[in-house]
Amino acid sequence: MTTIPTATASAAVTDRRELPLIAVTMGDAAGVGPEVIVPAVLDKATLGRCRPVIIGDAGRLYEAARALGRDTGCEIVTVEAPEEAVFTPGRINVIDLGLIPAGLPWGERSATAGEAAYQYIRTAAELALAERVQGICTAPLNKEALHSAGHVFPGHTELLAHLTGTEEVSMMLSTEKVKVIHVTTHIGLIDAINLIEPGLVERTVRRGHEAMVRAGVANPAIGVCGINPHAGENGLFGYGEEAEKIDPALKKLRAEGIDARGPLPADTAFFLAARGDYDLIVAMYHDQGHGPVKVLGIEAGVNLTVGLPVIRTSVDHGTAFDIAGTGRAEPGSMVEALRQAAEMATVTVG
Repeated sequence: MTTIPTATASAAVTDRRELPLIAVTMGDAAGVGPEVIVPAVLDKATLGRCRPVIIGDAGRLYEAARALGRDTGCEIVTVEAPEEAVFTPGRINVIDLGLIPAGLPWGERSATAGEAAYQYIRTAAELALAERVQGICTAPLNKEALHSAGHVFPGHTELLAHLTGTEEVSMMLSTEKVKVIHVTTHIGLIDAINLIEPGLVERTVRRGHEAMVRAGVANPAIGVCGINPHAGENGLFGYGEEAEKIDPALKKLRAEGIDARGPLPADTAFFLAARGDYDLIVAMYHDQGHGPVKVLGIEAGVNLTVGLPVIRTSVDHGTAFDIAGTGRAEPGSMVEALRQAAEMATVTVG
């Protein structure tokens, strides 16, 4: 695209081949994704950890750089494949799918942006499954825009499970103070309680344990929340859900040496985790985990999909249509998501 400053493939290359290649998907082009990506991939700390290649639209990234006042301080370079990317100061590498028309309004839902967001993820998943990148880091998409384009998935987690042929995955949120993995996520509360059973609890805890080990915690202490207030308080609240749905899984896990404790009252579990008693909290349903995490550190929070055959991290915020295109978006969560993608891509289990 002629409006975008470019660098040639013959530009001086810094040998960074020891760092993992991370595919960064642009998310919904009408949201803040492009604006958090630009500073995040130019960040010196990011470039010291990984080689980020954006899957998106070069023209939209240039518009985002202009909104940020950085359009004269970086080069947005189109590459055909991640292997072609070179990394020099101020250069942004993008596999340009060319799906976003110039001047697409910021902050408005559209099927065009929804379709593009889907194609970015599809491309990144294909690259990761082919081992041409070592991880995926995603900017936020808008579910309504995704659905209007004909892709009816609750979010990134379920979409990536579909694209990678994975039957069951878990959502994990990570902040500096607390990490939480969810037994259930994007379903109604009554449906969540019906869905929870010992096998699902056990598999979720195992996925969380593996993710923590991959991140370098050799023997993580895992706190498992109950379902009812006070974790049922010995049958006082609820109908014995903790004894029926959670206790059998924890007994099996502990017998195998996994440090899974509970069921715990959710209102104290997160306090204990924030002070360091637990490395990971297992939440039974969406809001039980999301509420505390967003209070304790949404600005630098990261969303991980655990159980996929590929590494995937994401910002822990939405498209923020109300500030999109203004240059006010905070890139801290994207910087942290890239850090964790790089960390998980280079640490092996066992």
